Amino acid sequence: MRDRSLSSQPYAGLRLLAVHAHPDDEASKGAATSAKYAALGARVMVLTMTGGEAGDILNPALEQTPAAVRDIAGLRRDEMAEAARLLGIEHAWAGYVDSGLPDGDPDELTPRGSFYRVPVEVSARTVVSVLRRFRPHVMTTYDERGGYPHPDHIRTHDVSMIAVEQAGMAGTNPELGEPWTVQKVYYNQDLSAHKFLRIHERMLEQGLESPFEEQLEWLTQRDEERHTWLTARVPCSEYFDIRDRALIAHATQIDPQGGFFFGPRAEARRLWKSEEFELAVDHTGREPLDREQNFLESDLFVGVTDDDGDAVPDGLMPEAVDTDATGTEDAVTEDVVTVGAASRETPAEAPEEAR
Repeated sequence: MRDRSLSSQPYAGLRLLAVHAHPDDEASKGAATSAKYAALGARVMVLTMTGGEAGDILNPALEQTPAAVRDIAGLRRDEMAEAARLLGIEHAWAGYVDSGLPDGDPDELTPRGSFYRVPVEVSARTVVSVLRRFRPHVMTTYDERGGYPHPDHIRTHDVSMIAVEQAGMAGTNPELGEPWTVQKVYYNQDLSAHKFLRIHERMLEQGLESPFEEQLEWLTQRDEERHTWLTARVPCSEYFDIRDRALIAHATQIDPQGGFFFGPRAEARRLWKSEEFELAVDHTGREPLDREQNFLESDLFVGVTDDDGDAVPDGLMPEAVDTDATGTEDAVTEDVVTVGAASRETPAEAPEEAR
């Protein structure tokens, strides 16, 4: 049996597929985790379902540039390529058209032919094809509410979960390749309300200004609406700088001088040194985890069997630590607690998006 702990590339031979709705989502949700696994030897691929064509220009410096006016789709493809390069990951386009963010019922107001309007059994075939070709051991996607209520995010969840089931079924879509069973599926919960409420409390305890004060009522409501199980907390703060650079690479969507990178929000990121995920599917054969406890894992690959038949051991990835106002690091044992109020993913920390 291979001892992965002795290697400088302990995740070599393992594969992670992250499914996202638009270019820039891969840089704002789980990006540091992707960069870390790629640096430690895993093959990491991002599958982007749409081209982001309906995205507004959110960076004032680019609002009236010729490329932004004439070819937003081409500009966003270039931005995605640069972000992938910075993260050290592979990338594939699903090829669907951005549905936009309608003010009302997406069933009525999204454009015909856009991703949200494509029958899920059709768009799922695209993901099945990628799953059977790339053969990931782990897949990440959004929860059933999309992380936030953008129709393309909700549809990404629908399509991903159908595809991951069909990909492992012999006799289903045989023209798309040999069946492949993804052993673990996680929902991105890096922007959960539960997380931001914890950061808010920690900042107040340390006498710091919290950027979430005005959102407390909304965050609390979101936290109560859905039981979000923060199963995994991946320590990846050493890749936060790469994550930020990848996000800035999406220059049409991100103002590098905006508040996301400065002041209280930057302080919040300094205090919380991990990204979080919710286990949705587990085909590893291990004993089920306790859904009433958060932060039971620090490694998305733990328990996965690699192509040689060896299980990835626990302890390969160190546990996450947080930093207090003095710079002292503490293990996050206080966060492995029984879940009280249900958690809910929220875009509170994310850059504003108007797709």
